[in-house]
Amino acid sequence: MVLCTTAALPGGPALAAGTPSPYAFAPEARFVPGATGTADAAPLTPGRTYRSSLPSDGGVYYSLELDAASDAYVSATAVPAAGSTIRSGDGIKIAVEDSNGRVCSSDSETFGIVRTARPIATWAGREISAKHSGCETRGTYYVVLERVSTTTSVPDTWDLELFAVSEPSLEQTGATEAPKDWNSAPPAPLTGDAARREGGSGFASAASIGNGVWSSDIEPGRTFFYKVPVDWGRQLHAIAELGSSNSGEGSAGGALNLSLYNPVRGFVDEASVTYDGRQKSAELDPLPPVMYENRYARPEALNGMRFAGSYYLVVNLAAEVAEKYGEGPFPLTLRVRVEGASEAGPGYAGESEPEGLFQIGRAGIGGDQGTAAAGGAGSHGDAAMTVLAVSGIGTGTVVLVVLGVWTVVARRRAAAL
Repeated sequence: MVLCTTAALPGGPALAAGTPSPYAFAPEARFVPGATGTADAAPLTPGRTYRSSLPSDGGVYYSLELDAASDAYVSATAVPAAGSTIRSGDGIKIAVEDSNGRVCSSDSETFGIVRTARPIATWAGREISAKHSGCETRGTYYVVLERVSTTTSVPDTWDLELFAVSEPSLEQTGATEAPKDWNSAPPAPLTGDAARREGGSGFASAASIGNGVWSSDIEPGRTFFYKVPVDWGRQLHAIAELGSSNSGEGSAGGALNLSLYNPVRGFVDEASVTYDGRQKSAELDPLPPVMYENRYARPEALNGMRFAGSYYLVVNLAAEVAEKYGEGPFPLTLRVRVEGASEAGPGYAGESEPEGLFQIGRAGIGGDQGTAAAGGAGSHGDAAMTVLAVSGIGTGTVVLVVLGVWTVVARRRAAAL
């Protein structure tokens, strides 16, 4: 009974037979069509998730009704069909524009050397600041999405998941420059036995992990999603490791890819390594502690660390690995270190949409009490309970059932002694 119930938790392995879908869309996501112009642009509401599609040519439009105080962001996750032909220059571009066609912000993401059909995401927003003086008024804004393509791109349609977010203004205006003095030295990787944790198949089903060492098995072509709570003032380090194999030969370029996205699913940074049968590791460059003022920093990897909340580690194993070393699965290890003391937040004047997006529960696994395997033997039981509790947010009934079963079993065992 426990096993069946636990399998239904977010972030668990796929239960259906056959090839898994390349991405698990949010169950609550509502389909909205992308318009070919602003006149018919469907509205996106901050705090909600949507599904749509993106053709190979031409842009698609959506609308946003915004006030004159809050920042707003839209993330777009592009999902090519499994087995699609991908070129290194293929990707997706997003922009937020005002009613006069002025670009408030824009960004793009391509597949790069990892030419596997996999989910990739990018983001744009409307920020209230002196640098974007034309985008501070109340009114209608437009989200514009289009493909970034090479001349030899295959003309297929990609699925989309859209996530719209609002961030309230501050009660008091603070510093308008990013901190320049922070610890940029990479820490020693965590060691010790790994706790087992299967990755989710999308942002909505990302598996909750925290400070520690985590293991899973991954097949070529698969993408795993994990989420790590990172509070204000704390610093995240992450390494993904792929185990060795003697079942083939040759080299697969960009085989293991580790990407980091922030709580609004905005791209922060990534690392990729080639696989030749020997154990390999992809390590993110050192990132600054999470601070509101990071939004004024450059480059992108620094200004993306602007929110407290759940950060997403996304691991992909290129399909090409199967051609060189078989279908696997291959052993995957994640070493996650969250350092530093939690600090007070920036003092928001209201609530985000969705509510609580930039908050961290003090009892969650973002703190040292949630360490898995970092403290050696004896930590696995407590870590497993903590991960289960965090994973159950939004599925509280399921978690209560599991905990209730464990309690009954424990009492029966105690009575039998």
